[in-house]
Amino acid sequence: MSSPTRKHTALPKAQILIEALPWLVRHNGKTVVIKFGGNAMVDEDLKAAFAQDVVFLHHAGLKPVVVHGGGPQISAALDQHGIVSEFKAGLRVTTEDAMDVVRMVLAGQVQRELVGLLNQHGPLAVGLTGEDAHTISATKHQPEIDGELVDIGRVGEITAIDTGAIEALLADGRIPVVSSIARSQDDGHVYNVNADTAAAALAAALGAETLMVLTDVEGLYEDWPNSDEVISRLTATELERLLPDLSSGMVPKMEGCLHAVRNGVTTARVIDGRVQHSILLEIFTDEGIGTMVVPDEKPGGTGEQGES
Repeated sequence: MSSPTRKHTALPKAQILIEALPWLVRHNGKTVVIKFGGNAMVDEDLKAAFAQDVVFLHHAGLKPVVVHGGGPQISAALDQHGIVSEFKAGLRVTTEDAMDVVRMVLAGQVQRELVGLLNQHGPLAVGLTGEDAHTISATKHQPEIDGELVDIGRVGEITAIDTGAIEALLADGRIPVVSSIARSQDDGHVYNVNADTAAAALAAALGAETLMVLTDVEGLYEDWPNSDEVISRLTATELERLLPDLSSGMVPKMEGCLHAVRNGVTTARVIDGRVQHSILLEIFTDEGIGTMVVPDEKPGGTGEQGES
């Protein structure tokens, strides 16, 4: 006679799978752009869990696209090469020598490692940079400090996205892994572009269902540092009002979310990459974690349906 205990212990697994069912149906065939960054990039267990999550999404019928930067790895490599990191207005000044290192680290180290982790699960991931097939084009970014334009070297501002290569890879059942480097549209140089901004621009251009940005915080806090309550959901307009008061590290992430939902992406989410399998928790459970940004409700409409 079979043990009732054994049946009972298996039941929660079935309930978890059933809870995922409406989300599996909803997201089937949809593109999801995931910005890989923060602690998840440097912690071995988190890296492995991230790769498992992305492969799970692929086998669950979604079309994941991964975009990455590599701040900590770039800083370490510049130190090794004796290149001093200078910052102006919170942005890394990228000299010609530094750009060679940035390109080498992003395309030759961070991307390769991520592609390798994903391909432990099958012949899935293909790495490319924004240079490939004109995927990301940029122009020189000159931030304004105290009313004056400042030269910060090979830092680019995205001007155009060509999704052809990524769409071809997705159609072939592959997982594109994109390094945030762009080819200039006007001077022939290669530029370092912000990976949060690149992920948002790609999500919009691909007509993605979701943009997910991994961070080292739980989400967008209601009233930091006075409170650690996380805002679970807010509209584009609500986010726009909050932007001027955000910490500098969150600004490109939240600006990216805003750009995405204002340009056709259904939801943009900032999630805690320090939590193993945070991507699966966010996409396939009723609770969700982190902060979700949705488009403003259209007049007479009801806004987003079926989101928790």
